[in-house]
Parts: sequence; C-alpha cells; structure tokens
Amino acid sequence: QGNENQSRSVRTFFLELIRAKKPLILHNGLIDLVFLYQCFYAHLPDNLSTFTADLSEMFPAGIYDTKYASEFETRFVASYLEYAYKKCKRENCKLKDSSGQHLTVEFCNYPANMSHYIDYRHCSLEEESHSVGGGNKVPICEKFSAYGWCPKGVNCPQSHNIDLIIDEDDRLWEEKRKKRKHKWKRRKNAEERAKMSEQESTGKDTELAQNGEEGPPRKQSCYEHAEVTASSEGRPLEDSMDVEPATEAARTAEKGKETHGPPQGGTHRAGFDAFMTGYIMAYVWMLKKGKNTEAGAEPWLPDCHNKLYLSGKSVPLQIVKSLFSKSSKAHSQKMKLAWASG
Repeated sequence: QGNENQSRSVRTFFLELIRAKKPLILHNGLIDLVFLYQCFYAHLPDNLSTFTADLSEMFPAGIYDTKYASEFETRFVASYLEYAYKKCKRENCKLKDSSGQHLTVEFCNYPANMSHYIDYRHCSLEEESHSVGGGNKVPICEKFSAYGWCPKGVNCPQSHNIDLIIDEDDRLWEEKRKKRKHKWKRRKNAEERAKMSEQESTGKDTELAQNGEEGPPRKQSCYEHAEVTASSEGRPLEDSMDVEPATEAARTAEKGKETHGPPQGGTHRAGFDAFMTGYIMAYVWMLKKGKNTEAGAEPWLPDCHNKLYLSGKSVPLQIVKSLFSKSSKAHSQKMKLAWASG
C-alpha cells in the first residue's frame, strides 16, 4: 500500500529482483512462486494462463526448477532437495578426484560486524561416519528414502540419513547395472552364434543391442505411471514423486519435511536451502555445458528453461505467455512502477 518507491519493504525488494532481470532458481517451486506473487507482488490472477504470462515477463531471463532438473536432466532416483544436493556433491567429488571438469565453490569473507547474522553448518561429503557393512546397522526408512519426509518424524526408529540412503541407492543401481551388462553379453553371444550359423540363409544381420551396459536409468517418474506399479529401486512409484501436503498447515513444513527426522542432517534453513538449490543448478549447468562455459545470451539449460516441476505429472508447467493469454492488469501496473522507479 502507498508509495512503494519510498518504502523499504520486502515488496520493494521483490521489485528489485524483477529489475535485476536475472534467472530465478527454485526447487519444487510452483507453490513458492504463488506465495511470492501473492504476498509481495499483486493479487493472484483468476486463471493459470494469466499467471504464467505474468511470470514470463517478470523474469525474462528464465525460471529454473532444480527438482525438474534432478529428475529430467541428471535423472536421479530421488529428487528432494537434500538428496539432490548431496548426490550432485558426490558426483562432483568423483569428477574432481579423476581430474575431470568439476564445480568449485568460493565463499565470501564476511566482515566481523556481520558474524552474528551468519549461521554455519558442517557440510562435508558425509556428515557422519558410517559403515555400510556394520553389524548394528539401522535400517533405512523407505518412506523418507523415497519422499524426503516421514510422517513419524523424529519418532521414526529407522534411519533418515541421506548419506546412507544414497549409499543404498548406488549399491542397488550398481547391482542392476551388472545384471544388465551380464544379460546383454549373453544376448550378444547368442546372437553372434545365431548369426554365424545363418550366414548362408537370408544374409540379414541381426542388430545387436546398443548401450546395453550404460543405458539410461529407469527414472522414478510418472512416465511409467500407467504401466509400472513399482519403481526401479523397489519402492512404490507414487512415493518417488514428492507428493505435496494437501493443507496449508502442512505446507508450512513442506520444505522442512524433506529433511525432518533424527538430527542426522540438521541443515534445513532458508539460507541453506538456497545454497543447496544454487549448488544443484551450478552442477547441472556445468555438467550439461561441458567445456563450453562461455556465458552467452542463450538460456542456461534450454531443456529446463521456464519449466516447473509438477507432482505426479510427466510434463512440467511451462512458464510462457501464449498468443491467447494476456497479462493481468495488476501486473502491468507493477511493471510500470518497477521501471519508472528503477
């Protein structure tokens, strides 16, 4: 309300973000965008097409959802925030150890008078030592492993340790990779024997399976929702899709649910969430760009540009202004205000 040119409010700060014309990066960010728009920008439009048209003009450099990138670009078997972050970090460490191109992070040197505004958390590759083959190993909570949250919370007797969960997923994936490799070799040998014995017949060559060893993983996504009832890791398929809480009261803990449980992580705060989201984006960008890291005018990740993850859907929400949609009147007024006072 009133003169937003003069007030130092969060609404004014939000206009500064729009003026910056930088890409906006979120993780599972549809509800976040609705919240930001409603609280700090304008009344929500009556329909979705107007909302997406407004967003496309508010953030012309693009909107990126790291949950979508985790499922559709890196194709992780789980994509909740801390899992995706730690998985990216592990893969990045492997690249570094093998002297490959990798991501590095440089932290700011903050002045002493800012120290009480800054909170730090231990963020090593593995937050606590663990032995996969330990005799007293606590079983992993399958609900938490798939969703990133568990209805029992801290009372769950099973492990919510992300490092152990990734260890288990990697182990299961390696077993399946070896089985596929062995099956492919047997098939190849059988086809070669059949080919040799039938050379004098039709002369047709039998096509051998391609990429039998390193084929793409079967994602825990809803591409297979119609046919498959269990995921590639043996968990129910619906558990892999970060089913959103239905109520607003539950929504307040939506991001926190991804790491609630025994205090084995403890890194869930807004600032840490932002860091993890940024790290995932930087890693995927580095991975997809390869050696061509020149910052050009093209989108950072064309396949993820302006695509928001939708729970339970095989397609994202496209942030575009269609030929049949118009921007909202409130948005048009805000944009005039933003550029008039910029």
